[in-house]
Amino acid sequence: MTDAQPQNNLGTFSDQLADMVQRVAQSIVTVAARPRQSATGIIWSSGDQMVILTADHVVEREDDITIILPDGREARATLIGRDPGTDVAALRLTGEFGAAAPVETAENVRVGNLVVAIGRPRGSGPRVSFGAVSAVDGARRLWHGGEIEGVIYPDVTLYPGFSGGPLVNLAGQAVGMNSSRLTRQSSSAIPVVTLRRVAETLVTHGRVRRGYLGIGTQQVPLQAGLAAKAGITQDSAVMIMTVEADSPAERGGLLIGDIIISLDGEQVADAEALRSHLGADKAGKQLTMHVLRGGEPRDLTLTVGER
Repeated sequence: MTDAQPQNNLGTFSDQLADMVQRVAQSIVTVAARPRQSATGIIWSSGDQMVILTADHVVEREDDITIILPDGREARATLIGRDPGTDVAALRLTGEFGAAAPVETAENVRVGNLVVAIGRPRGSGPRVSFGAVSAVDGARRLWHGGEIEGVIYPDVTLYPGFSGGPLVNLAGQAVGMNSSRLTRQSSSAIPVVTLRRVAETLVTHGRVRRGYLGIGTQQVPLQAGLAAKAGITQDSAVMIMTVEADSPAERGGLLIGDIIISLDGEQVADAEALRSHLGADKAGKQLTMHVLRGGEPRDLTLTVGER
């Protein structure tokens, strides 16, 4: 093998990568929905009703939203709905937009895959950051309440305005949407399977429903003697640290210092378990909460709110 051959192979790969970026760039837009820094959006569906997906945290105003299309044309967008829990917002443009095409997607992404984060934060040509997938989480509930099928952690730099843009594989298929606020790490991406689910819900209903109590909690251990006296088999529960005014919790009679043992018959050993019992199907329903108050068991009935 000559020295020229590896160089030629690398040059070919480089050209193919640049071609792929230019192709994908035809499916991403600039989103101007906050005072200073514009962000990026993904053309999710097109036609008479073009749907743009972007990161929820970049939509700081819900009216006077400007979209700059790949060919430089400007259009006005209306907010279809937003889900802060997964950091996804959906916008709608009305009218025909010619060559603008939805992004191609793929669900398969593995640790070690090479990926490219693409942004269009200024309405001009695309900007990119290249790296590898360093980790992929399994399904989880995020710290701000959203359910996600997994978080993608790419070893890329999300420059200002990259949030809302696609993370794509070398075939030019979006495997996720970039977000600098999804997790406490600076670079992460929402997987396509989550985008599909949330986008469908937002387009159909305008929001994602979640159960809401209005309390702050902290996991606490249960002393063996106290647990035995109360007939409790679990070794931990959650103590209520704060109660919001006029919240479902306050209206249901919950007090700071109450220790939540179970909700609707399901054990609550930690805050994650409590959140998992407050899905969309629980919003608006009356549930029984079993608590310890001053060491004595008590059952309270409360109606779960919606957020």
